[in-house]
Amino acid sequence: MELTEQDLQAAEQRMQKLRSNGYAVSARYDRRSGRVIIELNTGVQIAFPAELAEGLENAGLEDLAEIEISPAGLGLHWPKLDADVYIPAILQGVFGSKTWMAARLGSSGGKVRTEAKAIAARENGRKGGRPRKTATGS
Repeated sequence: MELTEQDLQAAEQRMQKLRSNGYAVSARYDRRSGRVIIELNTGVQIAFPAELAEGLENAGLEDLAEIEISPAGLGLHWPKLDADVYIPAILQGVFGSKTWMAARLGSSGGKVRTEAKAIAARENGRKGGRPRKTATGS
């Protein structure tokens, strides 16, 4: 597939539109809070726990410390981890691929979140577990 001048102009326009919502001018990892902190050209700062982002979840402190900003300011890259995040996606709460995000959501779905749920689960366990479903025939 050959790129035309028109294709390049269209891509440039899409990038400028994305940049109009803000782009990174600095990024760092704060060891004390365990967060990646991004400063946008608008003055807004975004901070998120590193373990929320795909590719960063099991990274060491030294690996997280080295962050590169893409030339357009729309992406961050961790060279030691070969991991990337896309800032427009981060602004929308998307921290990885659909598959990765779905796996994270699924793993948290069955966790005990409230004391009432924990008590009910223990009570249910004492009774032999969740009652079996019975088939009802017509």
